[in-house]
Formats: sequence, C-alpha cells, structure tokens
Amino acid sequence: MAVATDDKQRFTDKVILITGASDGIGKATAIQCAKEGATVIIHGKTTPKLELLYDEIVDAGHTEPVIYPLDLEKITPQDCETLSDVISKEFGRLDGMFNNAAWLGASSPIQQYDTELWFRVMHINLNASFMLTQACLPLLNHGGNSSIVFTLDDKNTAYWGAYSVSKAGLTALMQILADELENSKINVTGLLPGIVRTAMRTRAFPAEDPTSHSTVDEVAQAAAMLLDENGTMIEGEKSHGRIFKLKQLLSVIDR
Repeated sequence: MAVATDDKQRFTDKVILITGASDGIGKATAIQCAKEGATVIIHGKTTPKLELLYDEIVDAGHTEPVIYPLDLEKITPQDCETLSDVISKEFGRLDGMFNNAAWLGASSPIQQYDTELWFRVMHINLNASFMLTQACLPLLNHGGNSSIVFTLDDKNTAYWGAYSVSKAGLTALMQILADELENSKINVTGLLPGIVRTAMRTRAFPAEDPTSHSTVDEVAQAAAMLLDENGTMIEGEKSHGRIFKLKQLLSVIDR
C-alpha cells in the first residue's frame, strides 16, 4: 500500500467513502483525502474512470484507494447493504462519508419536464444518498468521531427542475439526520460549493467564462475540513447540522 508523503496527515488510518468520485468535486476530494493519509473508497458509475483515478492517486505516492463501481440510477437497498457488508469485512468501520454524486438531468420548465427523467434524477440525487447513508450508519457509529458531508445546492429558480427539487430534499435529509444524531459522535454537515468549474456546470451554462468560478481543488479543501474529525468545531461553534458556504470555509482554512 502506497504511503502519502504530504506532511499533513490528518486522515492517517481513516476510511472515507466518496460518491461521485469519477469527476469534478468528488475526484478532487478523493485525491485530497488520500494525500492526507485516508484510505478512500472511490465510487462512480464508470470503472475505467475510477481506474484512472486509482492510478493517479497511487502514482502520486498517496494512500492506495479502493474502487467501488455502482450505478446510482439502478441502485437498490440490497446494493447498499452489499456495499456496507464489503466495507465492514475489509475495514470494520467508516470514518467519513461524502454524499457528493449528482446528476443535472435537464433544464426544462416544470410543465414540459419529462416524468421518467424526473424520477431518474430524484433517484440518483436523493434516493441513492438516503439508501447509502442508511446502510452505512452502523459503520460510522463505531465509538469514535466520524463525519457525513452532503454536497448541497440552493438553486430554486426557473428551469432547474428535478435537480433543484432533489437538492432541496437532500438539504432536508441532512438536517433531519443531524437532528436525529445530535447526541452521537457522527458529525453531519452540508457544503454549498456555489459556482464551481466542473463539467456539469459547463453543460448547464456553456457560454460562461469558467475562469471566474471556484475550482474543484478549493471545494476539496473545504470538504476535507468537514470530513476531518476536528471539523466538529468551526470558528468556535459546533458544525453539526450546519450548512457551510465554500467561501466561509476557505476563509477559515486560509487563517
């Protein structure tokens, strides 16, 4: 197993599951956490992309990741239980979970929104996060500190359709879960990245100048901060149950 060479090793001996790790924010966060010593379970739909990420992490000298391909569009509760069983047998626990995977679907008015597409987006963005989190909670509840971080979005204007509704549901899921786990050692938070230079953003707004947007590496730093067991306190206050904007966390990191 490769050993990370970075001086900052806050995730040494930690096991972190990252969904949607094939591209964008998930990929950058997987690299960041592996660089800091975590064994990262990288999830995605496309195995070749995960293999490329695996090679990139190992070739950089970071901690060796684990590939777990899974199509969230077709995911079932049994699939989630199988994932939980595999993690339990291999590692016995989870120290962090980054619910990041999402699909834009289509930009369309509600009146014309395709019903089948609506259900697909809701399943990938919301139902899958619910099922995966439910299945992994016993692994996260291992006596030590652990973290669940949700990538959220607050868009609620015209034509955002199922994507926006699914993200609103994910925000509610995060807040309900945080309330239920108030007295546990599982820290639950939400991250609002804002406008980020990703392929999904480019598909939604192809005419934009991407150089003015936040980078995936900046989001990865913020996500790692929330996944850290010391991320339970931010700016002197409990982070549990709170939603953080990217700039807010970057300002803390830069101090």
